[in-house]
Amino acid sequence: MANIKALTGNDAVAYAMKQINPDVVAAYPITPQTSIVEKFSEYVSNGEVDTEMILVESEHSAMSACVGSSAAGARTMTATSSQGLALMWEIMYIAAGLRLPIVMPIVNRALSAPLNIHCDHSDVMGARDSGWVHIFCENAQEAYDTTIQAIRIAEHPDVQLPVSVNLDGFIISHEVANVDVYEDDKVKKFVGEFKARSPLLDLKNPVTVGPLDLQDYYFEHRRQEAEGMKNSLAVIKAVGEEFKKVFGKSYGFLEGYKLEDAEVVMVGLGSTMGTLREIIDAARADGKKAGFLKIRVFRPLPKDEIIAALKDRKVIAVLDRADSLNAFGGPLFSDIRSLLYGCSNALITNYIYGLGGREVTEKDLNKVIDDSLETAGTKKAKQELTYLGVRE
Repeated sequence: MANIKALTGNDAVAYAMKQINPDVVAAYPITPQTSIVEKFSEYVSNGEVDTEMILVESEHSAMSACVGSSAAGARTMTATSSQGLALMWEIMYIAAGLRLPIVMPIVNRALSAPLNIHCDHSDVMGARDSGWVHIFCENAQEAYDTTIQAIRIAEHPDVQLPVSVNLDGFIISHEVANVDVYEDDKVKKFVGEFKARSPLLDLKNPVTVGPLDLQDYYFEHRRQEAEGMKNSLAVIKAVGEEFKKVFGKSYGFLEGYKLEDAEVVMVGLGSTMGTLREIIDAARADGKKAGFLKIRVFRPLPKDEIIAALKDRKVIAVLDRADSLNAFGGPLFSDIRSLLYGCSNALITNYIYGLGGREVTEKDLNKVIDDSLETAGTKKAKQELTYLGVRE
C-alpha cells in the first residue's frame, strides 16, 4: 500500500537521509539547500537517527570533514548549493581521488557574480569533471528515490566514488509534491550495512594521509579512478533494476518521450523535462513530430544509449541551463555533439535558457520546436547557439 506524503523536494531528500541513517553528516547552510540539513538536524535532535552531525564553519570544511569520516570507514553524507559547492571544489577532487563513497544532494543554483539564489546548473557543471558521479532529478519523487540508490552506487566495490544527486533549486527543492515514501525497514534493507573497505585511517594506528602522487604513480591512480567511473554504468543499471523489484519504480540512464517517430528531439536535464511533456503533447496534437530525451545520468555519460536514441534524428536541440562561456555552446551541447560526431548526420543546435532562475515559458519551448522543424525542412540552422528568453 502506497504511503503518500506531501513533501518539498528538500524534505523528500532529508527523509531519504533519515531512512539511510548515515554515520556522519557534515554540513553548512546555504540557500536553497538549507532546509535539507535543517530537517535532518531535527531527526538527529529527536533521536530518530544516530548520525554524528558536524556543523562546520564553511562548505570547504564540510567536505573536508566528510573526507575524514569516510576515510575512517563511516557512511558519510552532506548537501550544498552554488557558492558552497564552489568552495568545496578543491576537496571534491580529493574525495574522488581517494575513492571515498560520499553522497551529496546538490540543490542547483546559479553562481555569483552577480549574486543570484535561483536555479541554473552552473554550480554542478563547474564540478562535472571532478570524478563524482552526477545524477539529475526531474521531481521530488525522483530526488527521494535517487538519494536512496546513490548510497548503493557510491559504495559498490567496483565504483568507490562519491555521488551527487542534483535537484533544481526552488523548482523542485521548495515545491510541495506527493511523494511515495517507503517503509523504513525496506529502505534499510535495500541500502544495507556499510561494509567499508580497509579504511585509510586507523584510530589505533594514527597516521597523516596526504595524497601525494608524483611521476611514478599519479597517472596509474587517475586511470583507476577513470575505471571506477566506467564501472559505475553497470552498477547504476543493476541498482536501478533491484530498486524496481523492491519499490516498483524504474529509472534508467535516460528517458525518451514520443521518440519513436520524432523528427526533432530536444535533449536536457532536470525539472524542465517535466514541463516538456505537456509541450510535446500539444505539439503532437498540432501534427508536429517532436520528442525529447531526458538525460538522468550525466557523469558517467551513457554514450552508447545516447547514440542509439539520437543518431537517426534530423534535428537535435540541446537545452543547457548553464553556459560554458566558451563562445560556442553549453556543457551538455558539447558532450552530445562530441558523442554523435562521425555516427550521425543530425543538425545539432544549442539553446541556453533559464540562467539565474529565468522562467522558461511555453512560448520559449514552442520556439525551440518550431525552429527545429524549420531547420529540418531547410537542412540548415539559422544559428547554432540561441540564448532562449533573454533580452538582447
